[in-house]
Formats: sequence, C-alpha cells, structure tokens
Amino acid sequence: MTTGRKLFGTDGVRGEAGTFLTAELATALGRAATASLDVSRPQVLIVRDTRESGPMLESALAAGIAAAGGDALLGGVLPTPAAAILVKRLGLDLAAVVSASHNPYRDNGIKFFSAQGTKLDDAAEARIEALIDAGSPDAAEPGGVSELNGGLEDYLRALESAFPVDLSGRRVVLDCANGATFRAAPMIFERLGATVETIATEPDGRNINEACGSTHLETLAKSMVASEATVGFAFDGDGDRVLAVDGSGRSHDGDELIALIARGMASRSELVGGVAVTVMSNYGFHQAMGEAGIEVAVTSVGDRYVLDELRERDWVLGGEQSGHIIDTRFVATGDGTAAALATMRELAGRDLAAVAAMEKLPQTLVNVEVADREAIAGAEAVWGAVERESKGLEGRGRVLLRPSGTEPLVRVMVEAPSAEEAGAVCERLVTLVRHELA
Repeated sequence: MTTGRKLFGTDGVRGEAGTFLTAELATALGRAATASLDVSRPQVLIVRDTRESGPMLESALAAGIAAAGGDALLGGVLPTPAAAILVKRLGLDLAAVVSASHNPYRDNGIKFFSAQGTKLDDAAEARIEALIDAGSPDAAEPGGVSELNGGLEDYLRALESAFPVDLSGRRVVLDCANGATFRAAPMIFERLGATVETIATEPDGRNINEACGSTHLETLAKSMVASEATVGFAFDGDGDRVLAVDGSGRSHDGDELIALIARGMASRSELVGGVAVTVMSNYGFHQAMGEAGIEVAVTSVGDRYVLDELRERDWVLGGEQSGHIIDTRFVATGDGTAAALATMRELAGRDLAAVAAMEKLPQTLVNVEVADREAIAGAEAVWGAVERESKGLEGRGRVLLRPSGTEPLVRVMVEAPSAEEAGAVCERLVTLVRHELA
C-alpha cells in the first residue's frame, strides 16, 4: 500500500490532460477522495476553470464521487478560492477544483479542499493515493450528480461583506487571463462602484493564460499606459493569485502588495502577530517590515507552507512574491480578487504609483546547469563562499542558493543595495558552482 505521494505535487495532481490526467484517473481520484471521508453520503463540490478539458474531467470526477456513494455538486466555472469558501459556508464535506492554475491550456489538474476550506494535507493526499492503489470499491448505493446554482452569487456576497470599500470614481483595469475570474472579478468591482476596463474576459477553452494574466504582465502594462486608470490587476488562470500595475505601467509584485496590506492592517490594529512569506521575498520587504515594527516569518516556497506557518502562529496575513496572498480572516488560501480589493482598501483613493510600502533591492538571479542538483548539499566550498558573501551583505542584502525541485539546476540569487554589487557577488558564486558541480 502506498505511504507517500506519487500523484500529488505541491498543489494537487497536475499534468497534460488526456495523457497524464485522463478521465480514468479523474474518476479514480473522485472515488478515492470520497471513500476517504468518514461520513455517510458525502457532499462534494466541484468547480473548474475555463480549459476545454474541464468539462470532461469534471464529469469523470463526478462519476467517481457518485460511484463511491457521494453526491457531486457541480458549481461550474469559479475561482479556486470560491471552492474553499463555499465548502465551508454550505456545510459540505469536500471540494474539488479542476484547474492547472497558470499552466497552458493543455494541462489540467485536480486539487481538494477539506470541509474547513483548507487544502488537504500530505497525509490526506497519501490516503487518497493508497485507496487508488488498493482499488477502492464502488459503494453499494451510488450517489447523485446535480448542479449547484448560485455559487457565483454566494462568492460575490462573501467578497462584498468582507471588503465593503467604496470604489466610486475609481477606474481600474482587470486582466482576467481568460480564466476563472472572468465574471467574478469585474462584477464585484462594478458592484463596489468602480469603472472597470477588462482584458482577457472571453475564454474559448484554449486562450487561458495565453499572453495575458499574471504571467504576462506586459499586456496589462500596455493597457495601463493607454488608460486613465491608476491601478490595474492581473489574475492567474484559477484566480488564486494577483499582481498589480500602476498608471505608469510599472508592475508591483506580491511582496509589494503584502507590504501595503500589512502596513494598513497594522495601523488599524488588525494585524495579529506578523506576516509569513517565503524565502523568495525580496530583502527590501524585510527591511520595510522591520521599519514598521512588523515581525516576519520565512517559509519554504509554496502557499501551503505559508498557510501552515500562519496556522501554527495564529497569524492572519501571508503570501508569496508570485501573488498568492492569504488573509485567513476571509479564506484559508490565496484569493486574487480578495487581495485586489484589500489593495484598493489600503490605497484609499490614492494612485498605486504614489504609494511606497517598500523599496525593492536590486536582484540578480542565475540558474546554473549542473550534473546532479542533489550534490549541492555536500559542496563545502560553495557553502563556505555563500557564508562569506552573506556576511559581507549582512544588514544590506542577502544570498539565496538552492537546487531546483524539478530540473538539474542550482538557483543562485543575490540582492544588494546596487545592481552592480548584486551582479558581482552572483557572478563569483555562479563561477564556483560551475567549477564544483558542472
């Protein structure tokens, strides 16, 4: 019986639809996830993004749920965080999201949320894999499949209740990546009074994330320069992260948005404890939080690790440079639309370009090809150099060196007060890594 996880990665099961993620695998996942629940007749919500493979995998997943004796409730196209909110608010037992987030349309994925609205932990995912390996049997009495009406409206009401900001007179541009936010994000901004210009809100099944959204900020930046808007937001395909662009076309990453939100929450005594971010957050973020008297906890890369840290410390705010921003008072996962509204609340009518919540340090990042990325662990000469360079930058910048999780690469990142110093330090370390490991 399987004890580890072979199918599940850091964010569910993901791969090319029809080859890796087949209808058969989706059915098996639905059957096993339902069978893993210790309840009679489990109620399981399914939502999806706009990929053309979504309806096929949704149907297969629903078939597996029903075969295991559960009822599958089809919520249709909704952002990932809507699943986390609805499963809890409606008292359901499980939620499944069919999405591959920022990946190209050919890929798809399946991830699960518990009845508490949190992503399943490693142990729960391992149990699902073990049941698949064991060939979990169908239930004596199959469940049903039905549509869940009103899911979008429930999600919008939750946003409106949590972020009652008056956006009258504000013009914003929203790039919805032809993905799961294509209806929800414009609708909530308009309800709150904003004048909304939209990009990529015409999904055709294949154009999700294509030259748009948070992975292609150049599209939003070009629109911002031509618009009278002073703030724009770009979401990813499943709507759980967001990046921003100001009226001049300059981008603002997750670090900058978290810093802005954290300062605002702290000023109102709403920030419980501090903020959790990953090792990839810019050193300038740490400097800004230090100046504001806000404690920072650092985690491994991945929003699930940020959430684990928040829960362990009983804090409420955290996120990633990539735009996953979590406010556990609203939902225990990244929500791009909620983060955009939180940003508008902190701007309070000001232009994004005029707000400086932090100053990013220049950064140099080089990916070094190596024969064996695991060999970096024993490269004493490299780690000795990292320690020396880190001491030289102490209080002014930092060095981060880590192997890639999926490729034969070692990533060398240096942040320093000047681009010249960052580049020089990085070049020395890259040269040494190549000498020792290439």
